[in-house]
Amino acid sequence: MSITVNLPSQQELSPTVDVDLERVRRPQYGRYLDELEPGQTFEHPRGFTFTRGNILLFSRTFMQANPLYLNAQYATELGFSDLPASPQMVFNVVLSLGVQNDSEKAIANLGYYDVQFLRPVYPGDTLRAFTRVLERKDRGPDKPGIARIRTVGVNQTNNVVLQYERKVMVAWRGDRLPTTPAATPSMPFPDEPLSQVDLPLSGAAVTGVLSGPNTAVEDFSCGDIIVHANGRSITEEHMALTYLVGNSHPLHFDGEYSRSLSGKMSGNPIVYGGLVFAWLEGLASRDISERSVWELGFTEGYHTQPVFAGDTLGALSRVLAVEEAAGLHGYGIVTTQLIGVKNLTAAAALDKYAEDLFIKEDSKRALGKEKISDKIFEIERRLLLTRRSQ
Repeated sequence: MSITVNLPSQQELSPTVDVDLERVRRPQYGRYLDELEPGQTFEHPRGFTFTRGNILLFSRTFMQANPLYLNAQYATELGFSDLPASPQMVFNVVLSLGVQNDSEKAIANLGYYDVQFLRPVYPGDTLRAFTRVLERKDRGPDKPGIARIRTVGVNQTNNVVLQYERKVMVAWRGDRLPTTPAATPSMPFPDEPLSQVDLPLSGAAVTGVLSGPNTAVEDFSCGDIIVHANGRSITEEHMALTYLVGNSHPLHFDGEYSRSLSGKMSGNPIVYGGLVFAWLEGLASRDISERSVWELGFTEGYHTQPVFAGDTLGALSRVLAVEEAAGLHGYGIVTTQLIGVKNLTAAAALDKYAEDLFIKEDSKRALGKEKISDKIFEIERRLLLTRRSQ
């Protein structure tokens, strides 16, 4: 079916239509705490189609060293049907799709929990995102509360590719304008988290020349601390990159909004935390994940200080566990703690703060320790790596 639209000559109309200030509309997006009801489900707008171009652009922009996300021949030899999107890109896109409904009014993103990547995303795949409000914590009428939400990303065949929880700090609406209603979801929300990862691994040996010399399972032992050599200085580029993945929170690109805030979040736009995480992961990838065939997931992830244009990021990793991958010959699971710092090198941060760098910031008060202002991020990751003896 097709339609034809005839185009008559277009005449200027604005001088002939009276301005009626009684008919002003002010659409609002995101939700205040009292607009986030436990059990409420959102299907987020727009969706996102992955292409080979944007997959490669993301991997290059965020300094990914794993050839799985850069080299289509390498990926297909491992068993993937095409060049997969990096899990970091999938995570950023799915989280960003949800911002308009679940966190565009958030004061802060408090943490990532139980993030699991369940199947690859390839060029041509289109993802949609759904969120359910799990819990709402009231801290009093004059204080922002905390909402715990669960989000899933599904592909065009409605298979879940990503699932995670996060907590956001949100203010009460008070006398502010209500949020524009969200659309009714087109499908039921998955009631239970999935627990199986579908990976098309062929069992082919990883080519050591392409994947680096020091990132096989055998190269890691529990307790190892890896100081990643390079840093990454962030420029005003971050504002364009925020919307490149679809994030609509004005805190990350609207200077007037940012300057209207108070406290340490006030001033110039803050770098979207998903981009900070992606850069830190990229800085670590040559030393940690270059032989990874999958990012199984991450948890207990916190942005502990904001990052602005002009800041320089550094990263360190600590090995927490090296385990067998049950039923998978030639592979192992390595769990690491990724730490991000700003405006000093990773080596200088380790010299300055020593073991305190690896203590969770929210645990420090109970231990009688000061929080580290130079530390910006902490998270635990689980990677499926190949063995050199494969």
